[in-house]
Amino acid sequence: MHKAVSRARRERGHVVSARLACGRSSVWWGMYQLCARLWRQIGSGSWARSHRYSPAYLSNPLRRKCSGDRSLILSYDLFDGTVPDTPLVFLHGLFGSKSNFQSIAKVLVQKTGRKVLTMDARNHGNSPHSPVMTYEAMSVDVQRILHQLHFSTCILIGHSMGGKTAMAVALQKPDMVERLVCVDISPVPITGHSRFPTYISAMNNIHLEDQLPRSTARRLAEEQLRPVVQEAAVRQFLLTNLVKKNGRYGWRLNLEAISHHLPDIMSFPEFHSAYPGPTLFLGGADSPYISSEDYTEIERLFPEAEIQYILGAGHWVHADQTQEFIAAICRFLLTS
Repeated sequence: MHKAVSRARRERGHVVSARLACGRSSVWWGMYQLCARLWRQIGSGSWARSHRYSPAYLSNPLRRKCSGDRSLILSYDLFDGTVPDTPLVFLHGLFGSKSNFQSIAKVLVQKTGRKVLTMDARNHGNSPHSPVMTYEAMSVDVQRILHQLHFSTCILIGHSMGGKTAMAVALQKPDMVERLVCVDISPVPITGHSRFPTYISAMNNIHLEDQLPRSTARRLAEEQLRPVVQEAAVRQFLLTNLVKKNGRYGWRLNLEAISHHLPDIMSFPEFHSAYPGPTLFLGGADSPYISSEDYTEIERLFPEAEIQYILGAGHWVHADQTQEFIAAICRFLLTS
């Protein structure tokens, strides 16, 4: 393992790479790929046709009111592709939305020809609110959208909280996930370096008058966030969630549910079975979220995992180094 880790940090241009695979059983993996390919061919007739779901907002008020819901109908955008290859599905991180990946989705449609799906997690963006905010629930949300769109399999790409949701889907339903990309996150609890609780507290303490113009409201909200959220880019990221609804400014996030379930979001469910498919852990070289201390658990749950670090990127890898992020995704799609 230590030799694998030392080899892992050889620099390849802007990417530092690691290979954690212990060796792949060619017979078993060939059977797995064959079954997956046959399943895709059976199901391709329903989703390969040219349909445009973007933008789409599906809501269900009855489900929104039920605290015991197992799944919600999420808001999503589907960008049409030109080839019947497995679609790419992006899952955003905490405080994010499907718009975080909009420009990247358009580029990947052009580069790969694949369909690209982006969605708002529950309690985020335009998706319904629920008092439940666990990875088990968010995994079911994703599975429901995939079934609704007749995607028998997909390539899941998740950032931070979305990465843990993607891992949960892959570990629960490996036949639904052809490949997996986890962006700057590991299948371990987050401790010490998270500032999310302070962000939530700062956002809850924002006070704005109803009659203010939107530009003024954003400026005043940023000024109130500045003492706690010192990074300008993070403030701007959080302010994408400031909206005016029913004549009053507020957050489109369900901060109460997020705050209540923050221990669940910072943690990760316990799994005993591994995901056998190709997996890429793509971290920011300047971020602490994928540590060498996580390699053992990554290898246990994702034996075919490769780890790469993009230089000059922090936790928001796709925003800090967009071109390198897209290039890394494209390279991973071409690996055998």
